This record gives sequence, structure tokens and C-alpha cells, in this order.
Amino acid sequence: MSDFRVFCAPDSAEPQEITLSADESHHLVSVNRARAGDTVVAFNGRGSEWVCELVSDRKNAAVLKVRFPQKTKPLPYEITLGQALPKGPSMDAIVRKATEIGATRIVPLESERTQVHFDGDRSDKKLEKWQVAALEAAKQCGNPFLPEIAPVQKADAFIESARDFDLKLIASLHPGAKSLKTVLSNFRAAQNRAPKKVLWMIGPEGDFTPAEMSHAASAGFEPITLGPLVLRCETAAVYALSVLSYELQNG
Repeated sequence: MSDFRVFCAPDSAEPQEITLSADESHHLVSVNRARAGDTVVAFNGRGSEWVCELVSDRKNAAVLKVRFPQKTKPLPYEITLGQALPKGPSMDAIVRKATEIGATRIVPLESERTQVHFDGDRSDKKLEKWQVAALEAAKQCGNPFLPEIAPVQKADAFIESARDFDLKLIASLHPGAKSLKTVLSNFRAAQNRAPKKVLWMIGPEGDFTPAEMSHAASAGFEPITLGPLVLRCETAAVYALSVLSYELQNG
């Protein structure tokens, strides 16, 4: 994989040349110190990539000459992460790790125990910051797909509207939670296939309330245990996505 990766949105599906935005040009030339003649891989976040040569290293409008295109197939499954907002900068790290693991969609949630709340302007700024975090992670790990990051919404409303998933999971510290392996095995036995679209909700500090868990159960969510230890919410998100991704890849 090339050391230089940039995001682009070319007008043509088969561009011969790509002029980068000011932000991408600055990052490539000023931060990463790419120079004319270097190989750069440009990607559009939807699986299309172009292996290019940097022909103009202008700091505000770098130009790439396309050598050849390449297309990456999406994963055979889609994972949506519904993440209750944690305190501090942890959501940034969760977005980065979720991008590296290959989540398709990330939905930030305000739950009953969420201690972070955003008004309209602040929510928009946070959304932009998370999109930047996802883009940086995609560049670093070579993921040609960017996850969709939805606006912040109420957990109860999200639970009510969560449809069109093969499987809906919610991490739980409450008694009666099942193992992921058991739930996946039951699904495969009933459907004779692995799930293709999976939703996993992760709670905030202190977990979801019993009322939220009851609401989720009535909406078809399976409560899943993440083991005997109480995990920090950012650890829980990475753990949950990792084991689910592993099981789906090897199922």
C-alpha cells in the first residue's frame, strides 16, 4: 500500500487527472511532504481507487495523473454501530476504530444515562469532526469505504425506527444476556445463512437503563454479553465490532 492516500470526489467515473481540494492538497504536500513524481492512491470512500502520480505539488490545488483505476468489493455484510455518546473525546476514537474495523454506518445516540448533550450548532460541528476522524482512519488503514455517520438522535427513537436488519444486538450487563456465538448460531440454524445486515447498540457509562433494555427487547434486539468484566464504552465498542466482524468473516 502506498504511503500517500488522499480522498477525492472526481466528476468522472474514469478520470484522467484529479485536482485535489485545498484541504487534501495541504495534507498531502505540506503535512505528508509528497513531491512531484510520487505515487499517490486516491479514493472516493465508496470503493473506487485510482493509483496516480503527483504531477503538481501545489499546496492548495495538487494535481494527480491517473495511472490506473482499481475497484474494491464491499464486505459481504454491513454492520451499523449505534453508539451512546461517551464523555470526553472517546467518540472520536470509537469512530476511528469503527472505520478501521469496517463498520458501514455509525449512529451517535443520546440515551437516558448519556452525560453529553449537543444543541444544533454544536451537533453539526461534532458531526463534521467525526467525519474527519473517519476519513483520517480510512487513509491510515487503507479502507476504501467511508462509513456513513448519522446525526445525533435519541436512543429510544432510534430503537423504534431500527428496521431492515437481519439481526439487532444490544450489549448488556443485565442478567440473561446471551453470547454472540449463541445468537449467531441460532440465526444460522433458523435462516440457513449468516446475517447480512447487523445492528449493534453500545451503551454509555453505566450502560443502558432497564427501561431502555426492555424497549430494545420489545423491538427485537438480542441482549449480548461482552464477558464477565465491565468494559469502558470505547473498549466495548471496539470489542463488540471486532468479534462480530470476525464471526461474520468466518461464518
